[in-house]
Amino acid sequence: MGFCLQCWLTLLLLALLVWASFAYLALDLSRLFSLESGRGMLQFILRFFPPDTSAQFLRKIAGATLETLAISAIGTLLAAGAGLLLALPAAGRLGPVFKALTRFLLNALRSVPELVWAALMVLAAGLGPFAGTLALALHTSGVLGRLYAESLENAPPEPAQSLVESGAPPALAFGYATLPLIAPQLLSYSLYRWEMNIRMATVLGFVGAGGLGQMLYYELSLLHEAQASSVIFAMLALVVFVDAASAWVRRRQMRAGG
Repeated sequence: MGFCLQCWLTLLLLALLVWASFAYLALDLSRLFSLESGRGMLQFILRFFPPDTSAQFLRKIAGATLETLAISAIGTLLAAGAGLLLALPAAGRLGPVFKALTRFLLNALRSVPELVWAALMVLAAGLGPFAGTLALALHTSGVLGRLYAESLENAPPEPAQSLVESGAPPALAFGYATLPLIAPQLLSYSLYRWEMNIRMATVLGFVGAGGLGQMLYYELSLLHEAQASSVIFAMLALVVFVDAASAWVRRRQMRAGG
């Protein structure tokens, strides 16, 4: 009976918090579902059809799609390398001082959103894909470094200790004993972040970081709804392709792992 009372009190508290949030933000859901709002949204959506499927515009979309894919792939690859290097001291492999300093650095990298990093990189490197790649690499390094460090901390130490006690250098013990144990986890984390970076790479284009996002921003700013619709469909196709490729890699990894 006490547990049920606690559940009801928790639900009541959550309901009060939700109601207070709506009241504080002055959210009026009736406006969203009104006939006038529905008519306005429908008219706006209909302006995006039919999409522009001219050969010249599709070639531009293909180039921007490859650029977005390259930005996300290179940014994730750089972040995976940097994250693994930072994960070693963050997991305490170099002592408590380096652990604290590295974790602070990882927190700083991932606490700054990708859009902010992109704006800074545009100022430093100029408009284009280089700025987007650096922005993704910096933010993702903080995320992957923390995840890799946790994987290292949770890895069983016995295999590496056995090699060290047998006379193997610590670096070889790490490469032959610890790394193979956590490699599937590292790959899963990296693939997941790559999927997220594909979506984020399209958004970074709005601040001039290249790819499909920059193309979409340009078309929307000129009120070219048909062209913007084609870019949106290209974004959707790219995300579906990357999700399928990532799922295929995971399935092969699971089969290889037995």
